[in-house]
Amino acid sequence: MLKLTCEPITLDLRTTFRIAHGASDQRHNVIAHIGEGLGEAAAVAYYGETQSGIMQYLSSLAEQTWDPFQLEDIINSLPPGSKAARAAVDIALHDSWGKALGQPLYRLFGLNPGKIPQTSFTIAMDEPEIMAERARQSGLPIIKIKLGSPDDEAIVRAVRSATSAKLRVDANAGWTRAQAARLIPRLAQYDLEFVEQPLPAEDIEGLRWLRSQKLGAPIFADESAKNAREVAALAGAVDGIVVKLMKSGGIREAMRTIHTARALDMQIMLGCMVETSVGVTAAAHLGPLCDYVDLDGPLLIRNDPYQGVVYQGATMILPNGPGLGVVKKAA
Repeated sequence: MLKLTCEPITLDLRTTFRIAHGASDQRHNVIAHIGEGLGEAAAVAYYGETQSGIMQYLSSLAEQTWDPFQLEDIINSLPPGSKAARAAVDIALHDSWGKALGQPLYRLFGLNPGKIPQTSFTIAMDEPEIMAERARQSGLPIIKIKLGSPDDEAIVRAVRSATSAKLRVDANAGWTRAQAARLIPRLAQYDLEFVEQPLPAEDIEGLRWLRSQKLGAPIFADESAKNAREVAALAGAVDGIVVKLMKSGGIREAMRTIHTARALDMQIMLGCMVETSVGVTAAAHLGPLCDYVDLDGPLLIRNDPYQGVVYQGATMILPNGPGLGVVKKAA
């Protein structure tokens, strides 16, 4: 039977990643190994995750044995605690499962990898002219703009003047109801696809009220929609939700979340934290189930030690290898 081991990894960002929650130049993730299976946990501070906490959770499971053909039972029996650590276990088990069967995950899920939507590219918060220049230099067709500063309208105006790309904005829960009601109609004039998480995660009634105002742009929930149960509580309050493996606890719960959202007539964007090709490729195998994709994690870091999904501009090409299809880069 297979054993679990884990290792810390430090990711160097290409530019300072600043959002409404804070700023960083490095991220401290964890790679999990179950046999030949790989998984990843992203330590996101605003979800209360730390690298040491993730390592502690995974180390507590070191004596357990793992059978990838008992995925559901194993994942359901994991102790409560770090969702990111649980995601690492879930991803590594799925990778082991695919490798044992000699098939990529998308094939085992019955999905067409050619139907993954193009990914957006995230521009972290900075001065408006700097963000505009980054959007211009990217040359990519879909840009996600991080907001939550006093310059939000100036930022969107500057980015729009620099590119004809499709624009999405993400306030990361950084606005009040009054700010959102004032800003969204002003930002909508710059032709936005949608506004992501305008209000604090717990303000579901505020999201419902905002949507009822018909402010000119669809509203998507991210921090308010961590799993299938929370999505069910958002019925009628938002136009769409953002699914991420790190907040849901892995592929299994992410799939349940996607299907719950579909049953409630919500649109779905598949997103990521700052992750290597391990976590992002795992998510990309679910891409054909979603309307939008925001899987740019490997594009934001300098030192990804793995090779998985390949970017051809904004188009994502999944590897054909078994499981995730992710391999370690040559030293």
